[in-house]
Amino acid sequence: LDTLENWVTEIFSQIPNNGLPKPSFGHLTEPFDTPEFHKLYRVIPVRNIHLLHITWALPPQERNYRVKPLHCISWLVGHEGKGSILSFLRKKFWAVALSGGNAETGFEQNSSYSIFSISITLTGEGYERFYEVNFIVVCHFAMSRFQNKLTCLYLYLQVVHVVFQYLKMLQKVGPDKRIWEEIQKIDEKEFSFQDQTDPIDYIENICENMHLFRKQDFLTGDQLLFEYKPEV
Repeated sequence: LDTLENWVTEIFSQIPNNGLPKPSFGHLTEPFDTPEFHKLYRVIPVRNIHLLHITWALPPQERNYRVKPLHCISWLVGHEGKGSILSFLRKKFWAVALSGGNAETGFEQNSSYSIFSISITLTGEGYERFYEVNFIVVCHFAMSRFQNKLTCLYLYLQVVHVVFQYLKMLQKVGPDKRIWEEIQKIDEKEFSFQDQTDPIDYIENICENMHLFRKQDFLTGDQLLFEYKPEV
C-alpha cells in the first residue's frame, strides 16, 4: 500500500487542483420529453427474431446510488421464478427470454436522466397467437389496408400489458425489506468472489467512481447496496 501511495503521489502530485465543482447538466431540458420518444417503433431485423424493447426515461438516480432503486426493480423484473413476468410469458408460449435494468453509468445514467429498459425475446408461436386475441378490436378500428400493421401493433401491446400490470403490482405492494436484504447479500457475495480484472480496467473504474461517490464508497459504490429507503 505504501508503494502504491508513493507511485500515485509521484505521478499525480503535479496535476493542479483548481477547486472546480463537478459539472452538472441537471438544469437542461428533459431530452426524452418529445413526441418521438413516446411511440412504438418497428424495425425489420436481419435475423429471424422478434425482440421487444420497452424503455423509460426517468429522473436522474445518481444521488441514490446507496439505495439503487433501479437495481432492485430490475432484479424483480428479471426474476424467472414462479409469478414472474417471464414465467407467465413462457407458460403462454409467448416469450423465451427477458432482461432489464440500468447500467448505472454513461448514457443510461447521468446528471440529466436515467434510462430503464426491458427486453423480451418473443416466440414465433406467441407472435401469431396474439392476432387471435385482438382480431375483433383490430377489425373495428382499422381500415383493411392498414390491418396487418395494426395487428402487429396490438400483438406487442399484449406483452406490454403483462409488463405494465406487473410493474403496477410492484407499485401497489411497495418495497419489501426481505427482498432488498436478499439482493444485498447476493451483491456482497458477488463482490467478494468476483473474478480478477485487468489492472488498467480496475483503475479506470475507480477513477470514474471518484466522480460519482463518497470517498468511503470509491471501491464499492457501483456494486453494493448500503441503505434501505422505501420512500426512494
